[in-house]
Amino acid sequence: MLFLTFLIACGAAAATGYFFQPGTWYDELQKPDVTPPRWVFPVAWSVLYVLIAWAASRLAVIPGSGTVMALWSAQIALNTLWTPVFFGAHRTDIALGIIILLWLIVALMTFLSVWLDAWAAMMFLPYLAWLTIAAGLNHAIWQDNR
Repeated sequence: MLFLTFLIACGAAAATGYFFQPGTWYDELQKPDVTPPRWVFPVAWSVLYVLIAWAASRLAVIPGSGTVMALWSAQIALNTLWTPVFFGAHRTDIALGIIILLWLIVALMTFLSVWLDAWAAMMFLPYLAWLTIAAGLNHAIWQDNR
């Protein structure tokens, strides 16, 4: 049941992708050659959200996990915010700030999780890797489309 609760939170974050889709604005942007095809994003995020929820459900029951769970809450809020800022408001500069803060929070959450549940911490590593790629893409798009 706990896993389902965290999966619903991740689903809410994912829903912003439905309401704020890339559209023609995104299609017309200069993007780096390493930009993955569109179909990769929903596939990657689906896997990541399952891992993020699974890790949270493991960590939430561990005594002393309050700080990690507070960071989990902050990261899902920032994760939810990025899509409407980037795709909705077309503010690649603000979105870059959000994703950098998101990366820092996920990195700290991952580091602190190691001491509580190493498996949960490892489940955050693909998320951190994907955020690294996404931040690089966001930065390149911001730089090339001012």
